Amino acid sequence: MGKLVTRDLRLYYGDLEALHGISMRIEKQSITALIGPSGCGKSTFLRCFNRMNDTIPGARVTGEILLDGQNVYAPDVDVVELRRRVGMVFQRPNPFPQSIYDNVAFGPHVLGLARSGALLDELVEQSLRAAALWNDARDKLRSSALDLSAGEQQRLCIARVLAVKPEVILMDEPCSALDPVATLRIEDLMRELRKDYTIVIVTHNMQQAARVSDYTGFFWLGQLVEYDQTGKLFTRPAQQLTEDYVTGRMG
Repeated sequence: MGKLVTRDLRLYYGDLEALHGISMRIEKQSITALIGPSGCGKSTFLRCFNRMNDTIPGARVTGEILLDGQNVYAPDVDVVELRRRVGMVFQRPNPFPQSIYDNVAFGPHVLGLARSGALLDELVEQSLRAAALWNDARDKLRSSALDLSAGEQQRLCIARVLAVKPEVILMDEPCSALDPVATLRIEDLMRELRKDYTIVIVTHNMQQAARVSDYTGFFWLGQLVEYDQTGKLFTRPAQQLTEDYVTGRMG
């Protein structure tokens, strides 16, 4: 069984069915890319994994999402704990208006993973190192996170996720607001993080999906048209619609 498994997943906004019976298995310690045109359901699907859609009035889900075999929509699931295990990096960097140190320390402090002192210092350093930001930030930990460049801010947001010891990292177009150099650094970071984490990324950039992912899912109008190993999906797609999209004939 994969790290994450969806079975006939459907999401509704009121009476509108936005996701149509999606079944997918996401392997542990892999990068899965979700591609497709705007409005096709990629980000909506991504937000199902840590129940971010719960905050939208009228949104409801049927079917199952299994994390290590347990349904994340079961009545007894602790949503706070779920969101610790399944972290989220958003499209635009969203650091807190605090110091670099306090940004990373916030989650561990609130969740009781480390309250203060040497243990918290060590966790902050580990997280910044894992996010490839330690060398840039070590001498300005008490400076405002808002003084960092956009690329550094996004790596700080990744460090903030890593600090609470997740198992899965969701990334919703994490490079769309970044320049090409910062984008490549985030891609290199994703490859490094794959050794320890399961990563699911939404991207409009098909070249990025081809560069970094092990598996790719192609969405169209709320449906999962095709899901396969990335190399196969881009070079020998099984569906004509997939071929038309990845070759630029539509979408």
